[in-house]
Formats: sequence, C-alpha cells, structure tokens
Amino acid sequence: MSILFLALTTLLAGGGCFWVLGRRRPRPAGTWAMSALLGFFALFLASYAPLVESAVEKAMPNGTQILSDSASLGATAAVLAVSLQLNLGPAGAKELIRSRRKWAIASLVGIVAMVVYTQATHRSTNAHALYALLYISIIGATDANFVVQALRQAKKAHRATVRFGLRTAAAGSTFALIHLGYRTIQLVAPGQRPESNRNDDGHTSLSAIHYAFGVASPALAVVLICLGLTLPAVLYPIRHVRRHRWEKESFEALAPLWNDLAEAMPYIVLSLARPLTYSASDSETSFHLQRRVVEISDGILALRPYRSLEAQEMARTAFDARTERGAAAIEAAVLTAALANLVAGQPATDIAPPAAQTASRKDLDADTQWLVHVAHAYANQDQHVSGAGRSALARTVSR
Repeated sequence: MSILFLALTTLLAGGGCFWVLGRRRPRPAGTWAMSALLGFFALFLASYAPLVESAVEKAMPNGTQILSDSASLGATAAVLAVSLQLNLGPAGAKELIRSRRKWAIASLVGIVAMVVYTQATHRSTNAHALYALLYISIIGATDANFVVQALRQAKKAHRATVRFGLRTAAAGSTFALIHLGYRTIQLVAPGQRPESNRNDDGHTSLSAIHYAFGVASPALAVVLICLGLTLPAVLYPIRHVRRHRWEKESFEALAPLWNDLAEAMPYIVLSLARPLTYSASDSETSFHLQRRVVEISDGILALRPYRSLEAQEMARTAFDARTERGAAAIEAAVLTAALANLVAGQPATDIAPPAAQTASRKDLDADTQWLVHVAHAYANQDQHVSGAGRSALARTVSR
C-alpha cells in the first residue's frame, strides 16, 4: 500500500514541477493554480502511505490528520482557483482568487488551531466535533461549487478533451463529497466507527466500509480530478503534432496538381512575389496549406469552360464513382483533359458538372482532404487503371 501511494505522490509532485518549470514563458493562466493543486494532492496521498503515517505520528501525535486535512483544504482552494480561471478568464478571476486565497489561509490556520486545541483538551468531543464540522463545511461547499461550475463549463467548451476532462474532474469531486458524507456520518453517529466495534465479523465489515469510503473514495477523487484537469493539457500537444504532420503531408501532396495549374494559369497565384514552390516552414504550415487549397480551388473554377463531359463519362468507365477515391480519380482525369484543352485553346463543347464531393464539402479540412485525393490520383492516374480502362483514359487525356 505504501508503494502505491508513494508512487502516486511522486507522479503528482513531478506533474506539479512540470507545470511550473516545464511550461514555456510566458506561462499560461492557471499554471500556478494547477501546480499548487498537484502539490497539495501529492501531500494528501502521502498522508495515506503507512510509512509516512508512522513517521509523522512519531514526530507529532495526530500529525497525519493535520497533514491530510491541510492538504485537502489547499487542494480545494486550488481547484476553486482553476474553476474560476475557466469560467471567468484570467482577468475576471484575479480578484476573486486573491480574496479566496486569504479566506483559504485563514481557514487553514483555523483548522490547525482546532486540531491543536483538540489535542490539548485530550480530544474533547465538542472540540473535535466543531473541528470536523468546520472542515466538512469548507471542503463540501467548495467541492459542490466546483462540480456545478465544471459541468456548466463543460457544456460551453468547444474541444472534446476539455469537455471530457471537466466531467471527469466533476466526477472526482463527487467522490470527494461521498467521502465527506462518510465523515459526517462518523461525526453524528460515532458508535458506527470501525474502531468502536471489536467483533470479528463486524470489524471486517466496517473495515471494508472504512477503506471504501474513507481511503479509496478520496484517493479516487484525487486521481479523477488530477486526470480531468491535466488531460486536456497533455493531449493538446499530441493533437497539435498530429495536426502539424497532416498539414505538412497535405501541402506536399498537393504540389503536383498545384504546379500544373499555376504553370497554366499564373493568375491563380495569390502572391506572385511569394509563390508556394518551396516546402512550408514549420511556423507557417497552416497558412501555406490554406493558401494552396484556395489557389487550387481557383484554378479548378477557372477550368470550368474546358471541363469536357465526354472526358468525364469516359473516366467513369475506368473508375467507381461511388467511392471517394474513385470520384477523385474521375475528377483528376477531367482536370487533366481540361488542362490539355486550355493549352490548346479549345473550350469544351459539353461542359462537365463539378464532382458531387465538391458541393458537399463543409470546411477547410474536408476541402483539403478531397483535393489531396484528387492530387494523388492526378499524379498517379496511370497506376490506378488497366486494360480497357487505361485505353479509355488515354483517349480522354489525348482529346
């Protein structure tokens, strides 16, 4: 058990250090709140490790309770700070966080004073009850507030990872409220505590309840809250890297089609002083890809008078128009014939309509993906047909 809790403590402490030391400057809003959250949770889980518990108890009687409850209060204040950052933004949350910080420090001092007083009065029942009531009220009110704010913010979030993370954190706070409910039952019904019943069967049953609601529930709450609040920050760089790779590969895949269109119709290039004949730099990949897609789309639009219906019908005999790749191959064959007609100065007699996929595209990503299929078919069209289909395609291009 010590190994598990100490491993989680080390993981959370390392995560807290990463949030402070591993973030680029200027650090984003909420960095210090997340670091404090992970640090306090690390102390909270450490208090449950038997090795730490025995060492702390030797140094100060009931020191484990002080460590655990103080860490819980600090983590709760940090969770509230994070939720305020999410709902109000850095500027709106600044004043509230400052006032809540003072309130949290005062509450922490009060809780520590109550613990010391409880020990000085030999665990007076009234003093202990007052301390427990103060602790449960502060933590419970903050956790309930966070659950409401997290679920409210999850409905407004645009990123799926943020919505999932907030709901996961809200579930963790729910487990924390379950733990507080268990402590409340212990407070109002002290005869139901595990330590009070020494019957073997009863002791086993109550111990199971104690570990479920007194140990497992808060530990699960810590894991879910930390996972929910850190998951979006961890997944975003991974998603960003994948997005950047897709943009770069798409930009390069569009090059053959773009080169031929730009050579035949130089006026489609948006900036003749900076043509996109080189590979996009890492910092401008998104802009260059968008520009290339726009220029290719303009070129295809300019080729409309040269799109031969006969070429399109012949290409349909070589490719399956029901599949996206087949439709892209048909479009590539039509563009090839249209470019040949443009160079020869012979507009088409019967103009072929645009591909159905052209009208169904809803955003830039879909537009890009469709043009990548067309460009790939355009650069490799001879490899995708054989036999009668190849001769039909050859007649299509030569006309």
